[in-house]
Amino acid sequence: MDIGIVGAGNIGGNLTRAFTRLGHTVKVANSRGPETLADLAQETGATAVTAQDAPRGVDLVVVTIPQSRVPDLPATLLDPLPDGAVVVDTGNYYPRERDGRIDALEDGTPETVWTAQHLDPRGRLHWVKAFNGITAEHLLTAGRQDGDLERRALPIAGDDAGAKDVVSGLVREMGFDVVDAGPLAESWRQQPGTPVYGAEAGVEGITQALADAPSQRPAQFRA
Repeated sequence: MDIGIVGAGNIGGNLTRAFTRLGHTVKVANSRGPETLADLAQETGATAVTAQDAPRGVDLVVVTIPQSRVPDLPATLLDPLPDGAVVVDTGNYYPRERDGRIDALEDGTPETVWTAQHLDPRGRLHWVKAFNGITAEHLLTAGRQDGDLERRALPIAGDDAGAKDVVSGLVREMGFDVVDAGPLAESWRQQPGTPVYGAEAGVEGITQALADAPSQRPAQFRA
């Protein structure tokens, strides 16, 4: 699969490593320019590009940047993608540590819904929330073979079954089981501070953690 990654922080960098190890072709971008990604490109075989080039000629895009930086990206960034293409969002809202107050998120809009409103205003694309509640290191170290009793599960949320199938395939390739967390409107169940966020559990444990999520954003993750 050809994958574009917008954001090369801890999660974006390790997704680049994970996907290239699995044989996928990756283009990776950050806000500082491709020349700053030379080491990551050399290590992984990924191609360092500008953010505008990351969505060109790929099958799937991952957006993995700080929540507060989403409005800095042009609303046309994902225009090179065809209608119905899959976009994975890993975003988390950290108002006290990093992002400052974002009123829509404080009022209950899930992070990925908000990101999609900015970057896909016409609603052409299929968005999936994934990889937001696992530490970056574990993307590379926690995967296990299918059937391993210690194999963990990760939640994903999205509105299109086919898009979730695509992302589920990637998650399983990386050595994790998948729990369907429902539509994007329910993706608050995997936000920071919920029981599933950071949980190291199998399918049964992740399913229960999603069910136990409070309907209100935890106080420590509000501005």
